[in-house]
Amino acid sequence: MNQTPAVATPTGANAGTLGFKLDQGKYVPTGTGPAYWGPGDEVTFLITGKETDGAVFVSELSVPPAGGPPPHIHHREDESFYIREGTLAICVGDTTVNVSPGDYVHVPRGTVHCFKNTGNTPAKMLVTFTPAGMEKFFEQGFYPAGDRSVGPPPLTDELLARMLAAAPKCGLEFLPPEMH
Repeated sequence: MNQTPAVATPTGANAGTLGFKLDQGKYVPTGTGPAYWGPGDEVTFLITGKETDGAVFVSELSVPPAGGPPPHIHHREDESFYIREGTLAICVGDTTVNVSPGDYVHVPRGTVHCFKNTGNTPAKMLVTFTPAGMEKFFEQGFYPAGDRSVGPPPLTDELLARMLAAAPKCGLEFLPPEMH
């Protein structure tokens, strides 16, 4: 018997789930996931720990030219990067790799790492945290991205204070750049 698969159509506030039940899957159309802005970065949530019973958090990260975080350590999660657009230098421990679209980098929890966009255009990558939990840092430390066309905010004392307050609650430790 031939059955036509159901087609999900964006509706209402739950356009990100589009008719799927959580145990059946999730569909997130481009640009519709909850988004947060840090200093220059935009993080778009694709699936969270709440939706995966704590197993994984996946986001798309957009990093402007010369942007990227200082050296830091995730004490609770492994972090993986799949590069979709642009070029970055990613430092993992004492090793720096120059990555481009299609490259993948995995950082085990407890490892000092950082990255910097080395190109002239925004770099985009899928970032996976296992287990989930790091989404709480972005929710607490970054600003919700309302109008995405205006771009991320600059680093202000208020934003820095938010990030520094959220980091230890989320198992995240920032290190001075000269330590790496």
